[in-house]
Amino acid sequence: MVFWGPPGTGKTTLAKLLAHQSDAAFVSLSAVLSGVKDIREAVQTASDRQRAGMGNTVLFVDEVHRFNKAQQDAFLPHIENGTILFVGATTENPSFELNNALLSRVRVYVLQSIGPDDLVSLIDRALQDQELGLGSLNLRMADEVKHQLAELVDGDARRALTMLEIAADLTEDGEITSELIAEILAGGTTRRFDKGGEAFYDQISALHKSVRGSDPDAALYWLCRMIDGGCDPRYIARRVVRMASEDIGNADPRALRITLDAWECQERLGSPEGELALAQAVIYLAVAAKSNAVYVAYKSAMSAIKQTGSLEVPMHLRNAPTKLMKELDYGKGYRYAHDEQGGYAAGETYLPDELSDIEFYQPVERGLEIKIREKLAYLRAQNK
Repeated sequence: MVFWGPPGTGKTTLAKLLAHQSDAAFVSLSAVLSGVKDIREAVQTASDRQRAGMGNTVLFVDEVHRFNKAQQDAFLPHIENGTILFVGATTENPSFELNNALLSRVRVYVLQSIGPDDLVSLIDRALQDQELGLGSLNLRMADEVKHQLAELVDGDARRALTMLEIAADLTEDGEITSELIAEILAGGTTRRFDKGGEAFYDQISALHKSVRGSDPDAALYWLCRMIDGGCDPRYIARRVVRMASEDIGNADPRALRITLDAWECQERLGSPEGELALAQAVIYLAVAAKSNAVYVAYKSAMSAIKQTGSLEVPMHLRNAPTKLMKELDYGKGYRYAHDEQGGYAAGETYLPDELSDIEFYQPVERGLEIKIREKLAYLRAQNK
């Protein structure tokens, strides 16, 4: 099996409990520090125990996503023949980080963050336990301070216990106060953000979808979550520019310029001043009229090109800078739009003959694209 969940949710503890409950030996490997040699040694130990009638072995592999394909494959025969009871732990999405051969032989269990109420219970037990906890120190901690700590550690039980131990070391009179907790956690982020893992992409996805859904409050929240987590603001700026074209487009062409200005402000001013410009841009995108017509048209045009290959440029659209090219009818019959009534050569075609009737761009009836839609309808009527 594989346990997938955020840090401090009990993955290692669960594996130890499984081994204890089933009277199996517990062998632990860290994918950060171990290689194929370590895997072979652990498997050999498990095999020796089996032959000696000493029972099964739970092989626990922490951060299993850090093993490469060859290292992951090394487990396969030993999982299949029952030499080891394999338990992996990962903070990353197994669908992306584990190879299919290993995934097909395990069951994935998703562990959720530990809620504040359960963390408070954990803190209480740690303060009261005379043998394994801090009970012998006779510490005092008000209920509101316990809840403060539980909220600040963001679902990470290991972090809660670590902070509690530090507070116990620092208190002078046995009282763990709100001020002491704030001092211990000062200067460090407590929210989960992995700068490239699943949480990272989930949050940028939430930001993009909030903008698309015209919710400025949610868009601002996810922007601030990413900045708070340490995301490079330049990455956010690039993605925001993309949103301006993909989800707003010509419904409000000012959006693209505003996002580019915000990017420039971030580059010139740095943090934290430049981040306010990003916030302004994100809020503008969220409240702007929406259209994905440019995005759809671009994808349709690219698809048509892949399907139709290298179609020739129509002769009337080609330049004819030489006598020979003129003799070959380059540019023959081209109508100069500025010389036509209304500056438009009605009925003229500019696509290859094979695509003459195609219409990639379909403006929506929102924002400026209402006017664009009306103009295109008028021009197409003139063509007919």
